[in-house]
Amino acid sequence: MAEVLDYQGSVTQRIAMEKAAAEFIKKISELYLDKGIEMVLFRNQLIDQRASEILNLHEYARKFVGQNITIDDTLTLLNELVQMDLAPARMDIGRLASEWLKEKEAYANVRSFLEDKLNTFIGPDNMQRTTPKDVVLYGFGRIGRLLARVMVEKAGGGNLLRLRAIVVRGRGDVAKDLEKRASLLRRDSVHGPFDGTIAVDADARTLTINGNVVQVIYADSPSEIDYTTYDIHNAVIVDNTGIWRDEAGLGQHLECKGAAKALLTAPGKGDIKNIVFGINHETIGDNDRIVSAASCTTNAIVPVLKVLNDEYGVATGHVETVHSYTNDQNLI
Repeated sequence: MAEVLDYQGSVTQRIAMEKAAAEFIKKISELYLDKGIEMVLFRNQLIDQRASEILNLHEYARKFVGQNITIDDTLTLLNELVQMDLAPARMDIGRLASEWLKEKEAYANVRSFLEDKLNTFIGPDNMQRTTPKDVVLYGFGRIGRLLARVMVEKAGGGNLLRLRAIVVRGRGDVAKDLEKRASLLRRDSVHGPFDGTIAVDADARTLTINGNVVQVIYADSPSEIDYTTYDIHNAVIVDNTGIWRDEAGLGQHLECKGAAKALLTAPGKGDIKNIVFGINHETIGDNDRIVSAASCTTNAIVPVLKVLNDEYGVATGHVETVHSYTNDQNLI
């Protein structure tokens, strides 16, 4: 005779799990908005996820590491984390849960485990290392708009990178120009619609993106701009125009009041360091005021190539790239 399923029991269990997932989402939001801590689950995004997606990610985690990581395990850790004096950071709750299940016999409780693992992020001394940084996007083409999306999505409590302004060339009717730029930000043929709200204030020349007020500055060159008039100070200027790629050209940004450093979103020329984060970012020194984020091709291939070279060694090779059309290329 077939075993009779406990239907009501399964319903009760499902409800309990969904309640736990709802509490999980609440704690994730508290850490993100109150402390500037972005939690991921084995590199999977947790912000703005539904309860069912959270539970599915826990199922993925169990298969990924071969451990029975439950929503109760991760929620136990989160309940402790929200009570701790933590500096802004990006943490993997899946990794913490995996290590807790393996090592918990060596600790008196969850709190002592977390204090040991996160000792460099705890306390006022570590909090002082993280101060908000103003960011200006110089240029608002495809790359600029994608950067704006990412920065707004990861704004959190505003205690890390803050998108303060966008610089574009002044042409024609300001109101129509702002509406056009807002429309382009709302829609992207690859990345899809923007998940949020964008309001235009033509009089103030601002775009309010998910509640973040971003000043739009019209200028034909860096020499025309004084960022301090917009209460922007010690800012990182992200040049995504590609007009200047050497130290002399990009150095114009540093002559503006309120600007501290410049970042180029294209390969640099001359002595400018081309940086791929995770590969050679440690070569950036305190005196480097201009750096390049290298080319898209370099960022695409170098991380994979480094792993292959470190693990197996690479004697020679050939790299073929399929690149999107850019505005300086001919279709025919």
